Amino acid sequence: MDDLARPYRSVLYIPGSNERALEKAKGLAVDAIIFDLEDAVAIDAKAEARALVARMLSDGGFGGRFQIVRLNGMTTEWGAADFDTIAAVGPQAILLPKVGSAAEIEAAAARLDSIPACAGTKIWAMMETPQGILNAASIAGGPRMGGLVMGTNDLAKELMTRFRADREPMLTSLQLCLLAARAAGIAIVDGVYNAFKDEDGLRAECAQGRDMGFDGKTLIHPAQVAVANEAFAPSEADIDLARRQIAAFEAAEAEGKGVAVVDGRIVENLHIVTARQTLAKADAIAALGG
Repeated sequence: MDDLARPYRSVLYIPGSNERALEKAKGLAVDAIIFDLEDAVAIDAKAEARALVARMLSDGGFGGRFQIVRLNGMTTEWGAADFDTIAAVGPQAILLPKVGSAAEIEAAAARLDSIPACAGTKIWAMMETPQGILNAASIAGGPRMGGLVMGTNDLAKELMTRFRADREPMLTSLQLCLLAARAAGIAIVDGVYNAFKDEDGLRAECAQGRDMGFDGKTLIHPAQVAVANEAFAPSEADIDLARRQIAAFEAAEAEGKGVAVVDGRIVENLHIVTARQTLAKADAIAALGG
């Protein structure tokens, strides 16, 4: 499936050291999994987690779920071993933490280019530092780039912002990264919602992210999956409207007209592009089993 056509409604972080959780993920209704070797793994478990994730990727069984491995930073003592071990199994994507410049993307891409197993491996970047946000456009446009992941917890710490339900202190950073991703034609997923038992709060933040333009949301607990999947999927009303817009516009074109009217609103070609994207996303979700 093409990267942009693939749904990323729910992107679940799973500690790379937790074999039970990784096995359980094979049955979860998530669109993508981040096998985390960084923040979610204790220092004394780094090597074990690296070997476990490599083995599970080789064994497979994750179906159509997109598989991303978050490595430790290349400047850490674990980064190089993470890269070499994971690259050897040809992952779908690697996720680089705390990316600050396009040079980091270029260096990772050059290393992947020399590994035959990684011919199709994409690079994703964590956007979680002020430098990274300011360089978002060049990062997103780097070689092998497949997507951006908002690291809102680390970013909030770096910016010294306070938590607000409306995320107003974070909006500039979120929108700069959205602009960069859309300009580069790659995916972008929103940051995590920490209160995993607060379903109403999660639903509100998912709705905000969806309306801003994010493709989906990163999650920290399986209990959050259903809310994210619902929020970032086209509703039945969305699908019905898209179909009616396309039918009306095609009928107008057949009569030599450039616009149509649906529900009292003008429908032009730009609306048909959006309508077709809506139907394509619904089809892609259906192909993954809903």
